[in-house]
Amino acid sequence: MNTSELLLIAPKRYGDTRGFFAETYSRRVYKEYGILDEFVQDNHSISQEVETLRGLHFQAPPNAQAKLVRCGRGAIFDVAVDIRRGSPSYGKWKGYTLTAENGHQLYIPVGFAHGFVTLEPNSEIVYKCSDYYTPKLERSISWSDPEIKIDWPIYSNPILSEKDAVAPMFKDTENPFIYGENS
Repeated sequence: MNTSELLLIAPKRYGDTRGFFAETYSRRVYKEYGILDEFVQDNHSISQEVETLRGLHFQAPPNAQAKLVRCGRGAIFDVAVDIRRGSPSYGKWKGYTLTAENGHQLYIPVGFAHGFVTLEPNSEIVYKCSDYYTPKLERSISWSDPEIKIDWPIYSNPILSEKDAVAPMFKDTENPFIYGENS
């Protein structure tokens, strides 16, 4: 899988005057998409301010994580970067706008770094992970790395955590992923 194979999924919505209903995850349906991961943990975060940027994050083996990301309220620009050495798309990124309104989800496989920036206030991000959070295996890459050149839709300095503000550049990040081996 390379960046052109990240999966943007648009679950069906059934709406009426009351609102809508959507099935946001069905193992059977997602298996048809080729998503075979067993998701073991759900995460939910809220970012109050526009241009709050989180990432780029990944978790190293043996607890590497695939993710299925959606926006429950507001809007985000969600980014995945292929960090598998030897991959045809190594160091390349793809970004997608996920909103509560469009209901889209992004599947991010193991071997990709992930980040997002909020486009609306009080944006809620909900995502599934294929392995449990393991702090000692968490890694970061600078959101503004000049080698990756992500075109973030931001107009000022983003709001960052202390950890993200000092994240190393891509070339200096401990990266255990090799295309075809552990992804």
